[in-house]
Amino acid sequence: MHELGIMIEVVRQVEAMAKREKVKRVEKIVLQIGEIATVIPHFVEECFPAAAYETSLEDTELEIEIIPANGRCRECEKVYHLLDKNGHCTYCGQKNFDFLSGREFMIKEILVEDEDEEVAGD
Repeated sequence: MHELGIMIEVVRQVEAMAKREKVKRVEKIVLQIGEIATVIPHFVEECFPAAAYETSLEDTELEIEIIPANGRCRECEKVYHLLDKNGHCTYCGQKNFDFLSGREFMIKEILVEDEDEEVAGD
């Protein structure tokens, strides 16, 4: 399962950013993962607690957004979802396309605690 190694690297990168930017606390990390990426979102979620264990991100929330696998048909030039009809164009039926999205794996957002934020009830 290579997802653990990938998540360890994500934790390392986010911690380095937090240190460089003097961030008090990272509240949430938002990842974007393509439908046909080489990582499985469920396994990424399962690995995150182990990757963040005993780090500054141990209590950080992880959110995953799935990017649809879309392509542009080279025959009719329409954009369609590649997982429908086994990759065949839903408009003309051809299976001749250019990938547009769906293989991504990226950190979309890192939400941090605002140091000026007041705690409710104070």
